[in-house]
Amino acid sequence: MTSIEPGEMLTEEAFQGSQNDILIITEDPQQAAQLEVILDFMECRPQVAGMEAWRERVDATGVLAALVGRCEGRPLASLLNEIHAWNPTLPVALVGIDAAEVPGEATQVIRRLAWPPQFPQFADTLQSARQLMANGGMSGHRRTELFRSLVGRNPALQRIRQLIEQVAMSDATVLILGETGTGKEVVARNIHHCSSRRDKPFVAVNCGAIPADLLESELFGHEKGAFTGAFSARQGRFELAQGGTLFLDEIGDMPLPMQVKLLRVLQERSFERVGSNKTLTTDVRVVAATHRNLEEAIGEGKFREDLYYRLNVFPIEMPPLRSRVEDVPLLIGELISRMEAEKRGSVRISNQALRVLARYPWPGNVRELANLVERLAIMHPGGTVEVRDLPEKFRAGIDVGSEAETAPAAESAPDMIDATLPEGGIDLKEYLNDLEVRMIRQALDEADGVVAHAAKRLGMRRTTLVEKMRKFGIGREEDATEF
Repeated sequence: MTSIEPGEMLTEEAFQGSQNDILIITEDPQQAAQLEVILDFMECRPQVAGMEAWRERVDATGVLAALVGRCEGRPLASLLNEIHAWNPTLPVALVGIDAAEVPGEATQVIRRLAWPPQFPQFADTLQSARQLMANGGMSGHRRTELFRSLVGRNPALQRIRQLIEQVAMSDATVLILGETGTGKEVVARNIHHCSSRRDKPFVAVNCGAIPADLLESELFGHEKGAFTGAFSARQGRFELAQGGTLFLDEIGDMPLPMQVKLLRVLQERSFERVGSNKTLTTDVRVVAATHRNLEEAIGEGKFREDLYYRLNVFPIEMPPLRSRVEDVPLLIGELISRMEAEKRGSVRISNQALRVLARYPWPGNVRELANLVERLAIMHPGGTVEVRDLPEKFRAGIDVGSEAETAPAAESAPDMIDATLPEGGIDLKEYLNDLEVRMIRQALDEADGVVAHAAKRLGMRRTTLVEKMRKFGIGREEDATEF
C-alpha cells in the first residue's frame, strides 16, 4: 500500500487503487467492443475474453467485477458457478440477459443491465462493485449494509472488520480507541448487529455529556423520591439495554466515583437503582470508547487501572482518516449515496477536487468529511464541485488557476470537446475513438515517441497505452520508445 503523507501529491495508483480491471465474458464481438469503449471512457481497464478463455486471460486478484454478456450454447448457471469457483468474492453483472435466464441461486449477481446499457445504471453498477470489494467482496455481501460506514480498502479498516466479526459472537468487553470522528460508535453498532444480541436493544450513553451528579441515575436508574426532582421511578440505561449492548462513549471522561461503581457492575453483574437497596441483575454486553490515552490518564490519577484492564479485554483502534487517504473517494461516494437515498440532495466531486481533499489532514476525520459533503450538496445541488469550489481551508496553498496541473492530462481533455450534438446525430463510438486517437498521437508527438512519457501525459499506465496503440494501429512498435 502506498503511504501518502498530508501535503504530498496523490499518485494515480494510490488514488484509484489496484482493483480497476473489469472482466468481460461474451461471445458477441460487437457487444465486447462496445463494452470496452464504455469502460475505457470510464477509466477502467477492460479485459475481454470468450466463454472458454477467460480464466487464462485474467488474474483473479486484480479484478473489480465481471460483466457477463451473450454466451450462447453454454448454460448461464454453469458459467456463474465457474466464476464463483474462480473467485468467490467477485461481483457479477449481467448485460443483455433476460431475467428468465438468471438462475435463482445466482447470489453473486449484483445487477442485470439492459442492452445497450444506460450510462447512469452502468456507473452505479461499478460503484456498487467497488463498495462490495472494499467490504470484502461477495463473501461480505450480506454484511454490506452493516459495514456501509466502514468503507475502505485500507488494510487497517479491513483488519477492523475482521476483528468485529471475531469478537461479535462472544460476550467479551470491547474498548474502542481513536480520535474524535473516526467512527467509534459505528464499530460498536456493528459489533452489536453481528452478535447474537442483535434482536435486543443497543443503548448508547455519552459519559462526557452528562453531569457527574446525574450520571449514576442515568446508568442505574432511580426510585421515586430518591432526590429532589425524582417525581417517579425511572429505569437506567443498564435496564433499558437488558439482553443487548450498552455503549459507553467517552469512558475516559467518567468521574472517578462512577468508575468504582461501573467496575462493580462489570465484575458482579448487579447494581442498585439510586434510592433503592434492591439488587438487580444485568445481562448486558458492554462496549466502551474513548479518544483519550487511558494509560496516560492512569498515570495522572484520572482513570482507575483496574477498570482499564476490565474494559480492555478486546481493544480495537480506529485509524485517523489522514492515514488512509486512499479511502477518501470511496467514503465520499458512500456519503453521497446515503444522501441520495434519504432524499437530501446530491452532488458530484471532480477528480481534481478529490485529489486536493486527499491531501488535507482531516483533523475532524470522517465526521468532518461528512459535514463537508453535506455542505457541498447544499451549495452545489446536483452539480460538480471543482477545486475552486472547495472551502478555502481545503485548498490552502493550491493555485486554483493551475488546477489542471493537479490532475492527469487526460482529465482536461473533455474541456477541448465540442459538447454540442449535431442536428443529424452522431456515431458516439466513432467520435470517441477518433478523439482518443488524436489525443494519443498528440501525446506521442509531444513526448518524441517515448511511450512512457506519453502515457504520463495521458494519465494512464504505459502498458495501457501500448494496448491502445495496438488496438488503433497507431505507429509501429519500432517507431516508439518504451522508456
